[in-house]
Amino acid sequence: MEIKSVRSDETYKKILTAPTDKKDDIYRYELMKPFEFKWSCYNIPLKAPQKNGYDVIMASSMLGFLTPTKINDTQRESVELLSANQFWDKCQKSIEVSINAFVNEGIELPVKNYLFTILLADPESPYTILNEGYCGDGGIPGYIFGSLTPNDYTLNRMPVALAHECNHNIRFQFEKWRNDISLAGMMVNEGLAENFAVSIYGEKMVGPWVAKTDADTLNGYIKPIIKEGLDATGLDNITAYLYGDEMANMQGYFPVGLPYCAGYACGYHMIKHYLKKTSKTIIEATLTSTEEILREIEDFWDE
Repeated sequence: MEIKSVRSDETYKKILTAPTDKKDDIYRYELMKPFEFKWSCYNIPLKAPQKNGYDVIMASSMLGFLTPTKINDTQRESVELLSANQFWDKCQKSIEVSINAFVNEGIELPVKNYLFTILLADPESPYTILNEGYCGDGGIPGYIFGSLTPNDYTLNRMPVALAHECNHNIRFQFEKWRNDISLAGMMVNEGLAENFAVSIYGEKMVGPWVAKTDADTLNGYIKPIIKEGLDATGLDNITAYLYGDEMANMQGYFPVGLPYCAGYACGYHMIKHYLKKTSKTIIEATLTSTEEILREIEDFWDE
């Protein structure tokens, strides 16, 4: 097994001093080229055939990553904060611990090589603001992104987010992704990932996508609405349930009356309920089918 980082700080330093018309190509061909397969899974090319077309630059902006033309002197401090070897070592260690948690249980992983990087998040992006400055993406096995606006809080939280993304990375080696995935299925995936991260780093490090929802709001308000939408499929129909109305509105999807990341928080507690009820470990649960998990937690909605 090989886990390698792509040191984004080194590319960002090049972009800092590059002429404006060269910045995009440095970003796409030096930082994103190693992740070309990951982008291709979303049908996103490194460079669009036509000028200003949909490609890795536009997609990065939409995902809340800092785009190359915004890498200027105002970001020099952020690049320096991102350059600490100790930070990259902690990120590497988080991924090693996460993957070895499965390997040490005798689970043979189909994917042997893992590549990760940590990107600068756009501090003005609503996604960055709502997620308290950090986030991750690990849906394509073998590839993991983290993104953050560097400060003590986010640098400390990033290894936890990477553990969350590693869980996605491993689950999707066994549970094939479906474009028609239901809200219930997405909540299972996110609930497993956050419970896995908490199993390594502790409850105090749970992400804002869970911590911002209190028990009274969850049980009294969120669960009844989500229960009605569990069978919804397609991003246009499940986004508001999973991420809340505010993010849904930003993407042009209809609201359903839910707060920030209600589906994430509900999924986290749903899987906690499953683990307690079945006495399974989070490792075992990660490799359990969505259908089996959902059958076991039907009583969760009556708590």
